Amino acid sequence: MEARKRYAIVGTGGRVTMFTHAIAGKYREHAELVGLCDLSQTRMDFHNADLKARFQAGPYPTYHADDFDRMIKETKPDIVIVTTMDCTHHTYIIRAMELGCDAISEKPMTIDAEKGNAIFEAINRTGRKLRVTFNYRYTPMTTTFRELLMNDTIGKPLAVEFQWMLDTSHGADYFRRWHREKDKSGGLLVHKATHHFDLVNWLIGSYPKRVFCMGDLKFYGRKNAEARGESYAYSRYTGQSGSENDPFALNLEKTPQLTGLYKDAEKDCGYIRDRNVFGDNITIEDTMAICAEYRNGVIMSYSLIAYSPWEGLRLSITGTKGRIELYDKHGSHIITGGDDKDLAAQQACGKEQSLRVFPMFKTPYDVEIPPAEGGHGGGDAVLLEHLFMPNPPADPYNRGASHIDGAASMLLGISANESIRTGLPVNCDDLIKLP
Repeated sequence: MEARKRYAIVGTGGRVTMFTHAIAGKYREHAELVGLCDLSQTRMDFHNADLKARFQAGPYPTYHADDFDRMIKETKPDIVIVTTMDCTHHTYIIRAMELGCDAISEKPMTIDAEKGNAIFEAINRTGRKLRVTFNYRYTPMTTTFRELLMNDTIGKPLAVEFQWMLDTSHGADYFRRWHREKDKSGGLLVHKATHHFDLVNWLIGSYPKRVFCMGDLKFYGRKNAEARGESYAYSRYTGQSGSENDPFALNLEKTPQLTGLYKDAEKDCGYIRDRNVFGDNITIEDTMAICAEYRNGVIMSYSLIAYSPWEGLRLSITGTKGRIELYDKHGSHIITGGDDKDLAAQQACGKEQSLRVFPMFKTPYDVEIPPAEGGHGGGDAVLLEHLFMPNPPADPYNRGASHIDGAASMLLGISANESIRTGLPVNCDDLIKLP
């Protein structure tokens, strides 16, 4: 039997369970978890207990973030999975490579041009590999869309229209946690929209060239709440009198995962997971609109709002022979504490999905989307198979994302941020020069 690949993980918040469960569970014959690294011992202990209960696995060695080098030396991983705060991805990616490891990074690869260029330099210097996990490439609906384009269904793509709506559960959550600070997340144009930009880059087979963007904080934050005559009563939600009836409140004591990973871990690192979305110190935007030009001449219009009554997307690509329209309305996919009101609201909204082709001068028709199973619209399961199987199935859609793909998706977002800052169009090559 082929030797198992050895994996160490740095960053053990909620997102890491996708990887720990895969390694300790379905792919344990091919992958071995050798170490966990984080600022919080409480979080690492929670994951060890979880893996013991679910898979009778572990306990795995734990290391404080300051002891990252020692973890690599003692556990000798082949690959380091980086799921830390976005602004520190580059630190661990680069150091892992310098210590002889390849890396897998949660999206986004990083949050600005300086850090992105440093990662490129490290890859060139060390010869190590980096893969970025874009699970939206692997969903049945986007894979079907890609197949239509590959089959020349609408000819050469010329224009992309993309709308993404985050609802007042999922969207609001970015304003409760560290993502609300732009120097930590790069804002939603980097942290969230990197998924969407990568999807477009992959579908049309090109990278961004020039970007103009407008964006602002129009709904969340203290100033906007006060302008609407709403009061700001508390800096966080858990344990605060009156928060029980606040539709934006998140109670960290409602689920074991929120309690174990965040409430109990506050003593270790001081991170507050449930800050008031109408509080101070929010430096990201909640309303954004982009016009972008790609290297192959495609023009894209993109918008993102984080306070919609429903969640989902509208994506259309028009080409020389017709147009494809994808519509997907779905519920939030985050842990909100199990609030029954949230669940009822999502169910009332309902789920709708359609993929429709409009051939030039011919009758439009619907395309069946295969059923999706698992997280992120069915993308997680396929992505994990491609990550952890030694010989994964052949992939005619080329869904695996390299460090160049990771940089290209992040590049559109950081160019948009620079355009918001200056009020001017931005040439992407001025920030990061892609191959």
